[in-house]
Amino acid sequence: MATPYNHRAVEQKWRKIWEEHPVNVNDGKKPKYYCLDMFPYPSGNGLHVGHWRGYVISDVWSRYKMLQGYYLIHPMGWDAFGLPAENYAIKTGQHPSISTAKNIANIKRQINEIAAIYDWDMEVNTTDPDFYKWTQWIFVQMFKKGLAYEKEFPINWCPSCKTGLANEEVVNGCCERCGTPVTKKNLRQWMLRITKYAERLLDDLDKLDWPEKVKKMQTDWIGKSYGAEVDFPVEGREEKITVYTTRPDTLHGATFMVLAPEHALAKSLATDETREAVEKYIFDSSMKSNVDRMQDKEKTGVFTGSYAINPLNGKKVPIWLSDYVLADYGTGAIMCVPAHDDRDFAFATKFNIPIIQVIAKDGKEIENMTEAYTEASGVMINSGDWNGRESAELKKEAPMIIEKMGIGRKTVNYKLRDWVFSRQRYWGEPIPIIHCPHCGNVPVPEDQLPLRLPDVESYEPTGTGESPLAAIDEWVNTTCPCCGAPAKRETNTMPQWAGSSWYFLRYVDAHNDKELVSKEKADKYLPVDMYIGGVEHAVLHLLYSRFYTKFLYDIGVIDFDEPFHKLFNQGMINGKNGIKMSKSKGNVVSPDDLVRDYGCDSLRMYELFVGPPELDAEWDDRGIDGVYRFLNKFWSLVMDNKDKTVEPTKEMIKLRHRMVHTITQRLESFSLNTVISGFMEYNNKMIELAKKEGIDKETLETAVILLAPFAPHLSEELWQQLGHTESVFKNTWPEHDEEAMKDDEVEVPVQINGKTKIVISIPADISKEDAIAKGKEALGDKLTGNIIKEIYVPKKIINIVAK
Repeated sequence: MATPYNHRAVEQKWRKIWEEHPVNVNDGKKPKYYCLDMFPYPSGNGLHVGHWRGYVISDVWSRYKMLQGYYLIHPMGWDAFGLPAENYAIKTGQHPSISTAKNIANIKRQINEIAAIYDWDMEVNTTDPDFYKWTQWIFVQMFKKGLAYEKEFPINWCPSCKTGLANEEVVNGCCERCGTPVTKKNLRQWMLRITKYAERLLDDLDKLDWPEKVKKMQTDWIGKSYGAEVDFPVEGREEKITVYTTRPDTLHGATFMVLAPEHALAKSLATDETREAVEKYIFDSSMKSNVDRMQDKEKTGVFTGSYAINPLNGKKVPIWLSDYVLADYGTGAIMCVPAHDDRDFAFATKFNIPIIQVIAKDGKEIENMTEAYTEASGVMINSGDWNGRESAELKKEAPMIIEKMGIGRKTVNYKLRDWVFSRQRYWGEPIPIIHCPHCGNVPVPEDQLPLRLPDVESYEPTGTGESPLAAIDEWVNTTCPCCGAPAKRETNTMPQWAGSSWYFLRYVDAHNDKELVSKEKADKYLPVDMYIGGVEHAVLHLLYSRFYTKFLYDIGVIDFDEPFHKLFNQGMINGKNGIKMSKSKGNVVSPDDLVRDYGCDSLRMYELFVGPPELDAEWDDRGIDGVYRFLNKFWSLVMDNKDKTVEPTKEMIKLRHRMVHTITQRLESFSLNTVISGFMEYNNKMIELAKKEGIDKETLETAVILLAPFAPHLSEELWQQLGHTESVFKNTWPEHDEEAMKDDEVEVPVQINGKTKIVISIPADISKEDAIAKGKEALGDKLTGNIIKEIYVPKKIINIVAK
């Protein structure tokens, strides 16, 4: 009887050996494979079992690729600047530099429990001046290229976090981080001109091996559309109001216009009778977030008292203000065709504005419209010279017609807005700009980077729209690097996304103090081959990373323009009833106790066994028992048979090759939960074989190698017990032989008129004629009458049709 499996002793032993003799060594001969996790921000709560899932998936894949002959780039670091770290520091009363360092130390301890093959020599920390020197350097290059600029802008404002938020950081009208309803605030902001890259960001999605849902999310966020800009003259004034529309064919049906409350003409369009109501509406709208304004709810608005002229038919259209129109989308003004748009129909119905149908099915006008006609096609009516034309055809031609008439121009529009890049916080990278009264905005000279974040006692947000850095006179006051005159530093800091948008490049050259990454190492090790993380970053981190990569490609830092070849999004691990794990809900499951009681290998495998890795799953500790029992059974199987001399039978060889085929196929398709069930299934089959006639050493060795990426400690120990002195990871991933997998004989039912009479064994490769002959022979006197038809479905059935 085998010595029982002692997971604590085995795991402790192999951790020490791996420290002294790393299994992932770059010998300069192997091709590289770069497998990357989305690096964590150092939360004070530490890791729970949900975090483990992603790290286990990436480590299993990394070890698999290592066994395929690759040198693995598998680094880890810390996304340590930004709101989460600062809010935690404020909550605990510690300086963020202290609390962040403590949190990193704790999480690093927990990550080491996973036994992942991270190369800690590549470790990066976004708060390290040696790292953020290059974050600032990238900003300076963007500033020099005109991609970073200043603008006074109505932004989303979180009154709790007391900072500005990008649109992407507002969820259902609330701050993504703290859940507080977001308002609006007019502030001076630094912006990044990501819109300049909109077309490339959209087109290059086709190059990526990413989940289609993520590509669609980015496509929708960029929001490319074709249409026309149309100029509406304002009655009695010289100004024109330009609108963007994707449906210029419906211009005859435009019965009113709506402007964003922030539109440059909004206040001036008010008459004496409407001024008070207009100004109140503009103020009330300023207190709402963009996301809240766009939600599908009852529309509000105010009539300015002014009119525009429809340039196509000369009719007057009233000009309204409504908060569902955003200043930063399109032109901040829209033409409204209530007969063919649900939102416009609701607005026109509420405020008693005329509704003119211009597209009709079969050319027949609806007498009493109770809802908008939104069919994509129809015949034009009430549209002057356009009457009788197909709307779908006219939609394509109308932009050119409008341009030819001189009342507008064809154009392409994007929903993507420039990135609000500054934050009114302390805990972030200082923006390396100096404000000079003579020279304007001047970048900090590159040889003076990093511009270090000053150490301060008071770091809480001010709530005034100014960063806490603004109160540090000795830091703010400086001299202009161009003219030497007294000047002031920029006091806003960068968002959390600044460092995470390029960190994956730095891993491969983390100690280079001369350049962001050397050409030699970039060409040799980049880009990332496999990126693993949550889908929640689809239109934040992933889009920003693509933008940064394309910019760095454009200025010659790197020779590729997409950061991540392949992307895998793992699902979340939730608490009971599908509730997201959080300390406030009291449903966080720490991995520490489970590692102690069941071992790292058991937890690694159970993390994969709980369900398909791309889907969310509900955590239940009780299931880990089954995985632990499997590992103990596999341990006993190997230990009981390791010293036996057994000649492999055809059955053993077939089992071995089928096992390799099954595990490899499921692993390649990322069906990791079924990989674990496959191990359990084949382990039971090996146990049955071992009971009958023993089991050969090659089959045991193959099983250990296959299991190694999933349960590395146990596999190393069993490999040693099988008589090997080198690590199991020095092997090559097994390959299957199709011929060896085939059955020599198969059992098939023999039927008469579709009813099974007997089951016989026949050679797997038997001919149709021989199979039918054997079937008829086996039926004997059961077969009577005249034979009408003889059917053989290979390896499935023999059916004799008789009458």
